[in-house]
Parts: sequence; structure tokens; C-alpha cells
Amino acid sequence: MPVIPHIESRRSEEIGGIRKLRSDFSYALRNLRVAEKVFGIAVLLVVVMTLLVAMSIQSVRLQSEYRRALATSSTAAINIGRVNALIYAIVMESRGIYMSKDPAAAKPFADELVRRNRELADLVTEWEKIADPNDEGLFPAFKERILQFIDFRNELVHRATRISPAAGREWGDNDANRGLRSQLNVDLEAIGRSYNERATLVEELADRTKLASWYLALLGLGGLLLTALNVAVVKRSVVTPLSDIAKATDSIADGKIDIDIPYVERWDEIGHLARAVQNFRDAVGRSFELEQLELGTAKQRDAAMDERNRLTEKYHATKWQLSGAINSMPQGIVMLDAKAEVLAINDQYRKLYGLPLTIKAGSSLEEILQHRVDSGLFTGDAAEHLAAVVARIAKRQPLSEEIILSDGRVINVRERLMDGGGWVAMHEDITEQQRSRRILERTEQFLVTIIENIPEGIIAKDARNLRYVFVNRAAERMIGMSRAEIVGKTARELFAGEAADLIERRDRQLLEQEQQLEAIIDTVDNPARGRRTIAVRRLQIGGPDRESHLFVSMFEDRTDQAAVADVAA
Repeated sequence: MPVIPHIESRRSEEIGGIRKLRSDFSYALRNLRVAEKVFGIAVLLVVVMTLLVAMSIQSVRLQSEYRRALATSSTAAINIGRVNALIYAIVMESRGIYMSKDPAAAKPFADELVRRNRELADLVTEWEKIADPNDEGLFPAFKERILQFIDFRNELVHRATRISPAAGREWGDNDANRGLRSQLNVDLEAIGRSYNERATLVEELADRTKLASWYLALLGLGGLLLTALNVAVVKRSVVTPLSDIAKATDSIADGKIDIDIPYVERWDEIGHLARAVQNFRDAVGRSFELEQLELGTAKQRDAAMDERNRLTEKYHATKWQLSGAINSMPQGIVMLDAKAEVLAINDQYRKLYGLPLTIKAGSSLEEILQHRVDSGLFTGDAAEHLAAVVARIAKRQPLSEEIILSDGRVINVRERLMDGGGWVAMHEDITEQQRSRRILERTEQFLVTIIENIPEGIIAKDARNLRYVFVNRAAERMIGMSRAEIVGKTARELFAGEAADLIERRDRQLLEQEQQLEAIIDTVDNPARGRRTIAVRRLQIGGPDRESHLFVSMFEDRTDQAAVADVAA
């Protein structure tokens, strides 16, 4: 029991010591000069800002390394796909050569194969420029095999066009060629695995960048807290006293020079300032006016800078939106100024003509035409074509035409002039559209020929208004009217009441049954040929919820057969 009072006494002494220490610390803080308080906080703020700058540099370094690794991996993945596609295309052209009967027939495949070889060589050359240093053990061997592959295919073209396709096939269709292709696949898989492994490094860099961002956030928060503390100290030790002194100066400016200036008894900077106010009232008044003038100038400057930044951001946003829009269009787009210099060009236009990435905004139409001449996709005089384009731009004459490239593609070209001079052209590959249109026209002609020449009468009417829309020759003969008299009219406009009622009743039955494949025998009064016995089969094409809804009737005139049956009976 005696131990407890002793413990309580010692605890009270500890609490009293802590309180005394806190009181001494508060007293020391209160007696610090304003400069010492601000300087101490500023030193802490400098330390935090130094750490913040160091972490920012580290974060920038990590982000740069991350972007470089990500860009390298992405480019390599794209290049692997492009190499595979080009190798496949070259193999397909080689097969075309093998299947050709003579060198002349093999020539188109040979030209395309040579062009693909050039594209493959250019791709590997560009890839080598950006290849990661870690791929030094893989890329040289891969490049060497690519060059062997290209030389092998060039020799194949030489033999097929100079000797015969059979000689080309003898040279190209063998185990050595297949072995080289297999090894290329192995090389591509090895490079792909290398970049897949490097993807793990990219993820690690992303995690480290995220951690650095957290550090930056914490340091920034620390900086904000120190800044808030600095503001509080300045407000309490400087701003409030200055505010009181400012009120006194306002009174002095109003002519009240006999008032007491506050804080003159203080020994710190505020006291010196208060005493200075007493001695330099006029100077303080003029300084106040100059301060207000400087404040207004600063606001105007800030407003001008904000407006400039807003316009700059709007310009960049518009530029990015335009670039995204033209690159998402299915047509090839090229925009030229009045001097035929390229203002913008999209990826589809590059793809149409196989243009390299070096041709971009700032290039000229002459460079584009020269590349098309070199690649065999332009026939005629390039200089004359360029002069004609410049002349059309100057005269503001739009153009719409279709051109046929040497590889057989049909390109639809539509040119439009831009305000302020310049020119925009849309190039669209319509080869497949024309081929499909020709096939459709042949199919339609084939079907019309069949329908017009079959002995069975065929009539089609629009199910929505029951007006006839088609009549074949056999139907004209059976009805005894021309199609001009029938098309566009209803049954009630062509036939007597009883016959029209029967036809409308059959239409309602067809709508309920969907199809009437079994022939129905009816007797109708034909206004041109009298009473006829007909066998009719009916079909529905489309439906009420479709764009087209037709009733099709196929009928035979069995009047003569019925008469023979009656006589026989």
C-alpha cells in the first residue's frame, strides 16, 4: 500500500515536467523574431521541396524508361505481325508463279513478289534502327535469314521470268526453302518471347512509377502543410499587425495624424515597421498607391497569360481531333495547301499507295507522285499531273474521277477545295464494289431472262397496298393485257367484282398461311379472255417488318385441260 502514493507522486512530477517543457517551448516560440519563425519554416519547406524535386526527377526517369520500354515492345509486336504478313504474302505470290503456265503469266506475280521483298527489306531495316540493345543476340541472325529469304525469292523470280515457272518452282519448292522459313518462324518466336519477358519489366517499371507518384503526393502534402503553417505564422505575426498598421495609415491619409500607431512597443520587425510608419507617413501613402497600381497590372498580365494558354490548348485539341477524325475515315485523305504541300495525310491513304512514314505533313505532292512512280502505282507524266493539280487549285476547280492502278485496283478520287486556298482529296478503293456490282448485274440479268421465258405466269404485288409491281410475258399472255396496263394497279381496278373478291380473299389467306405451295384451282372472269380456269401457287417474300414485302403468284391456265376433262366425262 505505501508504494501507491510514491508512484502517484512520481507520475505527478513527470506530468509537471512535461507541462513545464511545453510552456518553455511555447514561450521560446512566442519570443522568436518573425524572420526566425519564417526562416525556420522556409528551411523545412526547402528540405521538403528538395526531396520533392529529387523524387520528381526519379519519377520522370522511371516514366521515360517505362514509355521507352512500352514503345519498344509495342513496335516489336507490330513488326512481328507485319513480317509474318509479308512472308505469307511472298509465299502466296510464289505459289502464283508455280501455277503459271509461262513466264508472261508469271510476270504479275513476280512483280508483286519483288515489291513485297522490298517492303520486307525496308521493314527489317527500320526495325534494326529501333531494336532494343538486349536483342543483339537475336536480331542479327534474324536479319541475316530475312536477307537470305529475300535473295532466295529474288532468284526464284529471275528463274521463273527468264527461264520458266517450272524452273522457278524447282528452285523455290524444296526443303532448303522450307527450312529457312521454319527457322524464320523460330526467330520470330524467340524475339516475341524476348519482348514478352520484357513486358514483365514494363509492369515493374509501372509499379515503381506508381510508388514514386505516392511519394510525390506525400511530399506535396507535406509541402502544403508547411505552407499552411507558414501562412498561419505570417498571418498571426505579420498580416494581422500589418492590417492594424494599415488601418492606422488609412487614418493618417485621411488627416488623422494624432492617432496612436499600434505595436510601436514591440522589439521585432513589426515594431520597427510601426515606428517607420510614424516617420514616413507620406512615403507609406505613395507606396500604397504604387502597390495598387502594380496589383492591377499583375492581374491584367495574368488574364492575358490565361487567355493565351486557353487558345494554345484549344489549338492543340483541335489539331488532335482533326488527326483522329481523318485517321478513322475508311477513305484515304490527303490535304494540300495552295503550293501542293501536304498539310495532313491519313493512314488509309498511305496504305492505298504503300507510302512510307517519311511522307507526312510538310512533304510535297511531288514526293508522293515520285514514290508512286518508283513503286509502279503511277503511269503517265508525274510532272504534268502535278502541274494540273496546282492549276486546279489555283482555278478552284473540283474533280471526281476513277483511276485504275497498275495492280488492277480501281480508285475513286474526289477532290474538294478548301477555304483560303488548298485542296483535299479522298481516295477510295472501289475494286470490290465494282466487282460486286458486275456480279449483281449478271445475276439480275440471268434471273430476268429465266423469269421472262418460263411458260408459267408470274405476278408480284406489293403486300402493303396490293398493287401489281411485276408481270412476266407468260402472265401477259394469260391475262390478255400488257404489263403497262397491269403494273401499278390493284386487282379491283383490273377485274370484275367477283374475280377481284376472289383475288383479295386469296391474298388474305396467303397473309395468314405465309406460303401456299400447293396449287389452288380457281375459276375467274378475265375481262380480256373470258372465263378461265387457273391453278395458282402463292409465296410471301419479306414481311411487314421488312423493307420489302411482296406477294408472288405463279399460275397456269388450265382452261383447255378442264374443257377436255368435261368432254371426256
